[in-house]
Amino acid sequence: MAALDSASLLLGSSVRGLNSFLDTSTIIALSVFFALLCACIIIGHLLHGNRWANESILALLLGLCAGVVVLLVTKEENSRILSFSENLFFLYLLPPIIFNAGFQVKKKQFFKNFSTILLFGVFGTLISFCVISVGVFLLFEKLGITALNVKQHLAIGAILSATDSVCTLQVLSQDETPFLYSIVFGEGVVNDATSIVLFNAVQSLDVSDINGLTVLQLLGNFLYLFFTSTILGIVAGLLSAFIIKTLYFGRHSTDREVALMMLMAYLSYMLAELLDLSGILTVFFCGIVMSHYTWHNVTESSRITTKHAFATISFIAETFIFLYVGMDALDIEKWKASKASPATSIAVSATLFGLVLVGRAAFVFPIANISNLIKKRDSAKIEFRRQFIIWWAGLMRGAVTIALSYSEFSSSSGTSSTSSEDNLMITCTIIVVLFSTIVFGSITKPLIEAVLLRHYKPAVSDATDFPSIEDLRSLFIENGAESSSQQESNAPSRSSLRLLMTHPHITVHYLWRKFDDKFMRPVFGGRGFVPYVPGSPAEPGSPAQPAHENQENNI
Repeated sequence: MAALDSASLLLGSSVRGLNSFLDTSTIIALSVFFALLCACIIIGHLLHGNRWANESILALLLGLCAGVVVLLVTKEENSRILSFSENLFFLYLLPPIIFNAGFQVKKKQFFKNFSTILLFGVFGTLISFCVISVGVFLLFEKLGITALNVKQHLAIGAILSATDSVCTLQVLSQDETPFLYSIVFGEGVVNDATSIVLFNAVQSLDVSDINGLTVLQLLGNFLYLFFTSTILGIVAGLLSAFIIKTLYFGRHSTDREVALMMLMAYLSYMLAELLDLSGILTVFFCGIVMSHYTWHNVTESSRITTKHAFATISFIAETFIFLYVGMDALDIEKWKASKASPATSIAVSATLFGLVLVGRAAFVFPIANISNLIKKRDSAKIEFRRQFIIWWAGLMRGAVTIALSYSEFSSSSGTSSTSSEDNLMITCTIIVVLFSTIVFGSITKPLIEAVLLRHYKPAVSDATDFPSIEDLRSLFIENGAESSSQQESNAPSRSSLRLLMTHPHITVHYLWRKFDDKFMRPVFGGRGFVPYVPGSPAEPGSPAQPAHENQENNI
């Protein structure tokens, strides 16, 4: 009995010790969020295929409903069961989303449109930043907002220039509209990185001493961050491929392969942030390199596991972000602290969103038309319908915008120590995010169907698709067959010559594939260069990639 009594005392003390480490409010908050995540999955499944709804909008609406319930339960005293944290967003939620996007993206489409993506993502963001900053500086005084300084006006321009690449993943289809997906999503990734670089540059800017050299320094800083972040991601991906190919982890445990891929991807993001680089660009290019090399070096079971594991983690993080934003939008303390009337809040929010519309139009249509002038082939030009969809789909603002707004206008000690106009900027940013995501996010799919897919012609390839070497060979063979039966006519030979001149045999993609097959894949592995690993479910001599995988996804 004495032993039982002592054991019960020890057990009771350990339970009390465990409870002392666990915060009840945190447990309640996480339980609510997990229940809402389950509800999002179930309702999303029931609404699958609905062109007006997607998981982002559904999560936002569920978050808003949960916020209303919390307000009613607490009798409008508190709605904050889990406050918004920039660290939670940037360190834990954003990396798996961007990595999976790079891991799943169709690389051939992405790199064929890379120059256009850079034009939109870099120069377009700079144009939007200037338009919004100048517009805020000129219009806010007329609305009675005079407490903001020049640095905060510039910060608003950087904050509202950040598009929502997360919502883009759900409103655009990589299979139905590959060109639009690669342009809008690729621009979103580069745009987020550019906006964060601009925001950080504004924070360290000395507004009393701005000159032409300052602009050059800002441009040089961005180019440095872009290339170093990209190189770091490529190096991390190649290092993971070389380690897994050399050490054959699959001989003993496929779990080690999966764990190493996850950890090295996350490590690349953390190293980029530690070195003050762009973690978004780093982890995105790390995902691209891992899908091209590392993924083919692991066993068949690890390929299936990693593909679905990355997609699952990304899906949960996306849904969690929008739930988070939806519930935080009803934080009653921020709305009270802003001390603004509903008319003022609506006027400021409408002004900000109007500047977002103008700022995006100021670069999408001019850059697209300049690009059309450079391109010689009509099929490679961006027609006006696509320009309109690119403009429309990039109007959504998301969690990056809110995180930067909190970083600029929210005091680390809470809302009580921030000014009323700072809180007004936070609440108006939330209104812009909610309105743009719900309205534009719900209309984008039907708009694409009405504007683009209704005019879609299956016989015409994508605007940026060029015939492969095999396609050219088959066309030449067909023309050769025709010429043998029609020797009296020289038209087929002219057709072959015209085809060769229009689509030269030596392209950048062709040169890259030759270099990749001769130097890169023998060292880092990849499709067709992976030795048989004992213990792999795949039999020796079986193809390195499953037959159902789309080979076009490789560069």
